[in-house]
Amino acid sequence: MKRVPLIKMLAGTALALAVVSTPVIAGDSSSKDKKEVLYPNATRKEPKLDLTSEKDQKAINDGLDAVNNQDKDKAIQILQPIVDGSKSKYAQALALQGLANVHYNDGDVKGAIDLLKRALDNGTMPNDTYFQLEYMLAQFYLADEQYQLSIDTVDKWRAEGKKETAESYALQGNAYYRLEKYPEAIAAIKKAQSMTDKPNDSWNQILMASYSETGQGDQAAQVAQQQLAANPNDPNALTNAVAVLMQAQKYPEAISLMEKARANGQLKTEKDYVNLAKLYLVSGQNSGDQKEPATKAAAVLQEGLSKGIVTQTAENYQLLGAANYMSDNTSGALAAYQKAIPMAKDGEANIRAGQLLIQDSKFSEAKGLIQQGIDKGVQHKGTAYMLLAEACRGLKDKPGTIAAMEKAAQDPETEAKAKAWLKAQGASK
Repeated sequence: MKRVPLIKMLAGTALALAVVSTPVIAGDSSSKDKKEVLYPNATRKEPKLDLTSEKDQKAINDGLDAVNNQDKDKAIQILQPIVDGSKSKYAQALALQGLANVHYNDGDVKGAIDLLKRALDNGTMPNDTYFQLEYMLAQFYLADEQYQLSIDTVDKWRAEGKKETAESYALQGNAYYRLEKYPEAIAAIKKAQSMTDKPNDSWNQILMASYSETGQGDQAAQVAQQQLAANPNDPNALTNAVAVLMQAQKYPEAISLMEKARANGQLKTEKDYVNLAKLYLVSGQNSGDQKEPATKAAAVLQEGLSKGIVTQTAENYQLLGAANYMSDNTSGALAAYQKAIPMAKDGEANIRAGQLLIQDSKFSEAKGLIQQGIDKGVQHKGTAYMLLAEACRGLKDKPGTIAAMEKAAQDPETEAKAKAWLKAQGASK
């Protein structure tokens, strides 16, 4: 299955599933004359309709109304007998397309595809109905993840129906993206956007993701910023813009967008505040000057906590602890880690707090916290034992120091350093 990028993609193109045809009694041209012809230049020869029974026409109308009203049982009860027994091939085709909608609405996309193909293969649909259903088939293929068939069906629809729409190119762009044919996806979406003055915002998601996948981060960022400028109050537009700028490693620009939103009161969720804080930390790590960005990250988190938007969780307090530590606010870092400890499922916060206590020569308190952290479970156990040894050494507890170093020597990450210390002390086994 195609992976979803950082930009959250739509699951598929929205499908217009209302029935697309109302039967007409052969010989009654009044309604046909008034109806606008949708495919006037189609190459397909218009077939002659064979629906002459008023009883069949009423049944079809009732069945299709039931489909539109989401009355599954009634629709099947009326339409299935027409498929099985009507003398009119046109009536059968209409009933098949109605049942296709029923199956789609019921989650049976493959069944819907089969019925819709039978309706199209019937050969009696008037052109307007035929080509609308052929386009619907392309949508069904997309929903069923048969992306190449979706593309091919739109190509056939366009070639025979002699019609082009923005939506049809957008549908193909979606399918191309999911086939990882990113240049084709970009071309299709740009074509779709050129054909309407009201392009769907979701098309930009495909365009941005395709640009990102092809290493065109600047173009993706430009699209994202344009979308945000057009929809300044849309939180999804802000999220997309920030995500694309982060992918392009344009951290100052991403921060600028989020700070502007923050100033306007548009940061309303915990995710917004946490993402902004993380942005500051990442930008600091990449700039080589982490103190100022880390200070800003801590301020963002504190604001979110004070407003009750950022919840008091172990993860958020550990993030605050990291921000304070990187900004040389060791007392603030220690306080944050100590708040995280009772809520954390592992011992990582214990280790961070213990390390800070060692720096402050509070060895006894550090030893207790580090041991508790090891007992709860930590990712880098050797490093934790090295810190425990340091706390024991500060307490002049040589047996405890040796015991901790022996544990550290069992971890590949710290084995060499721990064994060297033990050997120097004459304590190696």
